[in-house]
Amino acid sequence: MSTRFGVLSGPGGGRIMSNLVRRTDEEHMQTALAEAERAAAEGETPVGAVLVIGDRVIAAAHNMRETWQDPTAHAESMVLRDASARLGRWRLPDATVFVTMEPCLMCAGALVLARVGRLVYGCRDPRAGALGSVYDVVRDGRLNHVYRITPGVLEAECRAVLQGFFEKLRTG
Repeated sequence: MSTRFGVLSGPGGGRIMSNLVRRTDEEHMQTALAEAERAAAEGETPVGAVLVIGDRVIAAAHNMRETWQDPTAHAESMVLRDASARLGRWRLPDATVFVTMEPCLMCAGALVLARVGRLVYGCRDPRAGALGSVYDVVRDGRLNHVYRITPGVLEAECRAVLQGFFEKLRTG
């Protein structure tokens, strides 16, 4: 069996590796969901993010816009800041970022600027998503970096956290 793009190829090999990758993606998305739950408990829009290199979690964060009164304090920005500080570098080509909702234009751009290797997200954002829903940042050939995207990991769970939060706001 040989490897190509990190997936084992050969009789049944791709299926084994894709099942392993999916399971690992789901585990890391569970961590991002836990961050989203923390955000909700703090009155923040419940979006959580995790930055992973290899199988090691480098940083985990959630939205902090309300707490910090900072419009840039999105989960993705927070996790990039924390990881860069811990690693002592801002270029993160070996990193995968897991986020519970499709990034907005600012965050999708920050992931380009950080040279992130891969992004995994839960649910789409039909109002502000910048990876295909409203905009499509990474398909703009004029940019100096493109990252791989895996959408829809634990999509229903990620959507449920957001919907529950906003339903509670409307009825509370």
